[in-house]
Amino acid sequence: MAACDGSQDSILEPLCFPEQPADGSSVPSLQRPSTELLVCLFCSESVPLKQKDVLLKHLLLQHKLVIADVKLIADLPKYMLYWKGRFLEQPVTDFCSVIKTNSTGPLEKQEDYFLLCDVLPEDRILREKLQQKRLEEVLEQQQKERDDSSFQRLCMFCSEEFSGNRSSLLNHMAREHSFSIGLPDNIVYCDEFLNALQSKLDNLQCLYCEKTFRDKTTLKDHMRKKAHRRINANNHDYDRFYVINYLELGKTWEEVQSEDDRELVDEEDDDWSDWQAHPVSAVCLFCDHQSETMDQIYTHMKETHDFDLHKLRMELNLRFYQQVKLVNFIRRQIHQSRCYGCQEKFDSRADVLRHIVAESHAMKLPEMSTWDQPQYYFPTYENDALLCTLSDSDSDESDEVNHGEDIPVIAEDISNLRALKQTSVLNQLLKNRSSCS
Repeated sequence: MAACDGSQDSILEPLCFPEQPADGSSVPSLQRPSTELLVCLFCSESVPLKQKDVLLKHLLLQHKLVIADVKLIADLPKYMLYWKGRFLEQPVTDFCSVIKTNSTGPLEKQEDYFLLCDVLPEDRILREKLQQKRLEEVLEQQQKERDDSSFQRLCMFCSEEFSGNRSSLLNHMAREHSFSIGLPDNIVYCDEFLNALQSKLDNLQCLYCEKTFRDKTTLKDHMRKKAHRRINANNHDYDRFYVINYLELGKTWEEVQSEDDRELVDEEDDDWSDWQAHPVSAVCLFCDHQSETMDQIYTHMKETHDFDLHKLRMELNLRFYQQVKLVNFIRRQIHQSRCYGCQEKFDSRADVLRHIVAESHAMKLPEMSTWDQPQYYFPTYENDALLCTLSDSDSDESDEVNHGEDIPVIAEDISNLRALKQTSVLNQLLKNRSSCS
């Protein structure tokens, strides 16, 4: 999501690093192509489902509301309609956790944001019902495909014709051409899936790297020599064709592939032998440098920018969430072309970086109260891999038990904390476990 224009900075609206071609961390998208509209929960604003990010941005900026785990909501249009009706009946504060930004600053600079998430039992039940309904629809569709005897299609690689059950074609492509999209019982909307793959081949596009070639012969040689007879792991348009994605939200179809225990007749042609998970790439706090390991990015920042995050953590005895807030604070200041050490504002990012080097301000932090604020729980960059690598030792965890202020998101509104604990998913699981033992 891009940053908003204007002089006022929106802390809760995350920026986004440029997408990397090897990024495999996104959650499966199970939304079917649809002309349905998403409606705003508070006003008459509406957008097509494909433009959901526009409406989510509108909710954040205009109504100060954030919906947690949007990608895990099975039917977003129905979810939005349900809560629009509920908010007409009762105020939003009856349902949402309150997040107060700049809580220690002047009253006129404080703002209340609202978080709608499945900590609320009503929201959790709604998400589960929508997921169950979607799963029933998918299983019904899969059963229809199993029972359908009218299937007839040519193989994409040798033009041999298959009729009857779809599994005969899928097994043939896996066995004879080392092209496997998974077990037939894992696939749903099979015709649409095969049409999408055939369309790419017709457009002379490689199914794996998705490069386009000048003719069919060149494409065929490329896919054979490069062992590219497989599906692009980063194309999440394929996620909705795997039943298991509807069973376990958040699980990618790549994991389905790794669970496929099909034994191919010709093991030498097994194209999955060099399949590897793509490394997560972290971005430097000060420049555009990226590294595939955390040790490399920490070394880069220390040697190139004289910034030692590990040293700061030890000297200031920073707990995990304080490190999160510090990283988000520094990223936000650099984005605003402001030196985080002395708060001097510059015309460009390049100018502020030159200033930090010239004045040796890389390791100079302002008072902790400046950056140890609830608003910096929210990532400045929504795909910031650096946040996932911060130290979370045993001593950190014991400190968090003794310092309630480090609990994120609902720390500023704990009036219903007891009720939330009693109705939490973990509490229900523990109850169920006790009753079974």
